[in-house]
Amino acid sequence: MRSFIFVALSLAVASAATPSSDRIIGGSVTTINQYPEMAQLLQVVWGTYFFQDCGGIILNNRAILTAAHCTFNYGPAARRVRFGSSYRSSGGTVATINRIINHPNYNRPVQWDNDVSIVWINGNIPNTATSRPALIAGPNYFLADNQVVWAAGWGLTIPNNGDSFSNQLRHVQIWTVNQGICRQRYAYSRPPMTVTDNMLCSGWLDVGGRDQCQGDSGGPLYHNGVVVGVCSWGGVCGSPFYPGVNARVSRYTNWINQNR
Repeated sequence: MRSFIFVALSLAVASAATPSSDRIIGGSVTTINQYPEMAQLLQVVWGTYFFQDCGGIILNNRAILTAAHCTFNYGPAARRVRFGSSYRSSGGTVATINRIINHPNYNRPVQWDNDVSIVWINGNIPNTATSRPALIAGPNYFLADNQVVWAAGWGLTIPNNGDSFSNQLRHVQIWTVNQGICRQRYAYSRPPMTVTDNMLCSGWLDVGGRDQCQGDSGGPLYHNGVVVGVCSWGGVCGSPFYPGVNARVSRYTNWINQNR
């Protein structure tokens, strides 16, 4: 899920220090046909039961891009991937995991920095109307302030309400937020959080009500159909003061291509 400044974004880090949870706030229902690049990361419980707690982005026929806080300290047996379904708990194909590659500098030099990882599944992801590789931002991808971006996921629809996970995929239109403003806002958080150049801020600044949240961590942020961000952390979901924070994909294009 998305890590909170106040609460960790991914369910996987819900007990870790103070970042926030992952979800789509203020959005609407959509289908996997509109976002066939999306996958779900599932957490295995008692060896047989599993549930969705993070999102992912299909890179090719075997690799999924997600957030490192969703995979850090997990072995392949503790995770599954679902792809090809609009629904959080049914449909599509569930695959086991062969390998997890966390970014070597995850959480360094500051908390939540370099929050990206790649998961290799066992088997193949077919290229179909409901599952296909994403277009990801190149290393020189320019993204101005106040640009329309879209987030999608199965996360919370009501902040801090663990019963509000969406069973059907949802999406929301938000906007990119100036990096300097984002840094300044998070300097006031408790504890203060550092927004690095590896991060991309988004939301509806000074209005609020639209955001990613717990359960959306690892999922995509799109600009004109290109994945420019990976949902990472933030303040209270939908806050007008605190934007959501994503890993900036253009900073990791080369690493992604080396490990996909």
